[in-house]
Amino acid sequence: MATRFKKTFKNCEYRDYKKEENKTRMLKALEKVRGEFGKIYPMLIGGLARMSGPSIYSYNPSKKEELIGLAGKGDVNDAEDALDAATEAFESWKRTPIEKRVDIMMKAKDLLIERRDEFNAWCVFESGQTWAEADGEVAETVDFFDFYSRHAERLCRPQKVTAKADEEGYVQNIPLGVGAIIPPWNYPFTIPAGLVMASLLAGNTVVLKPASDTPVIAAKLVELLMEAGLPEGVVNFVPGSGLEVGNHLVNSPKTRYVGFTGSKEVGLEIYGNIAKPQEGQIWMKRLIAEMGGKNAHIVDSETNLELAVTHTIMAFAGRQGQKCSSCSRAIVDEKVYDEFIDRLIAEAEKLKVGPAENFANHMGPVINQDAFNKVMRYIEIGRKEGTIVFGGSGDCSKGYFIKPTIIQDVAWNARIAKEEIFGPVLAVIKARDFDDALRIANSTEYGLTGAVFTENEEKLRRAAEEYHTGNLYLNRKCTGALVGVHPFGGFNHSGTDSKTGGPDYVGLFMQPKTIARKVR
Repeated sequence: MATRFKKTFKNCEYRDYKKEENKTRMLKALEKVRGEFGKIYPMLIGGLARMSGPSIYSYNPSKKEELIGLAGKGDVNDAEDALDAATEAFESWKRTPIEKRVDIMMKAKDLLIERRDEFNAWCVFESGQTWAEADGEVAETVDFFDFYSRHAERLCRPQKVTAKADEEGYVQNIPLGVGAIIPPWNYPFTIPAGLVMASLLAGNTVVLKPASDTPVIAAKLVELLMEAGLPEGVVNFVPGSGLEVGNHLVNSPKTRYVGFTGSKEVGLEIYGNIAKPQEGQIWMKRLIAEMGGKNAHIVDSETNLELAVTHTIMAFAGRQGQKCSSCSRAIVDEKVYDEFIDRLIAEAEKLKVGPAENFANHMGPVINQDAFNKVMRYIEIGRKEGTIVFGGSGDCSKGYFIKPTIIQDVAWNARIAKEEIFGPVLAVIKARDFDDALRIANSTEYGLTGAVFTENEEKLRRAAEEYHTGNLYLNRKCTGALVGVHPFGGFNHSGTDSKTGGPDYVGLFMQPKTIARKVR
């Protein structure tokens, strides 16, 4: 390990906003960032700023008339120019020593730590995250810079092979080439940052097409990397339509791989498209994808109900249910079903919903009008498929606010128990026993996260073996994966199980080359 990593990796600690100094610092950051609203963020192609057409307008989902900023809106020509710039930069970047690449990432990490509260504030304003959620996102990004840099140095060293008397040999991991990075809006900073930095540390160059709802935060990431010393053309920034810019980047023969996080439908479409070689394409494209989830908490009869209720509230209401890892099903043993629901409603009543910039609010808005409409449609479906015992209403007059909604007596195969809603809606399903609960938990096309609450050790053992999900948590919530602690990625239609935050993640952006030399 390089000397810059003398200490063992340790996760960045979260801010405690009960401390007055932290609260004061955050309030100042919110005020400072609000003073920067309305700025224009151009595309960046080959190190040059470009505004070639209309702009993407980014608004505050808590106050939908409040303009956060404008981003240059690219088209197919801009995407093609960005691919050309990335292709050209790849020739020098791939030869840049890993130590130099790590130095740039660590410089970016230091800058991020220095401006942590400001990045928190951008997440609060542009994506509607509460203070705690925003700080968790920025802390995770700090972890990515550190953790991926450490493991990139290991992966870039020659890898040992079995010795042979008359040969010397090794395996060298080499970069793939130009990557298309297509991140989502729900983690607008940490997901693009993780995909981009893993790409760069591996020696690749990229074109970043951010989500149209959160282009300003992505622009701030690019600014951070450039300030840290990243050469021109290594990262190219092209906001734009998914149908136009996104599809061009995915389908181009110049693209070697795609890093994507988003819905199952779009992920599967990308998966199908990259399987078709384009004219002039000489490689099979790689896909690193994280997609949807229909995650469940199993609540057994032999459990601490207070713990199960507290963690279920956090997992289904946190970030307004807009996490791919959010709990959207509670599968509860019939012996404790009624008590669980009573306790759950009592906890839900404590939640305050309102503008994310107000620290007193536990929940902010969903991201936009389309998301609001979609969630409200599912709530109406839920009225027919179960009984709404809490919530069920929303208000989009000023921002896109939806009350946390609990629907009981939902059949295991109901639509709201099968389809990803991506909002603060929890379907509560009654199970006959633990066997029945496991069957129901595994009855979806997804397999991202899950949790089991029981004090029965044999049931915990069975869950570890039989609950088919990429991240399984025992007696804790199914959200809140930590870099290095909980490598993250799911099975089935939840993605390619890429294990973000794992020790071998950077290796997904590389290919191994075996070198052997005859010596006698």
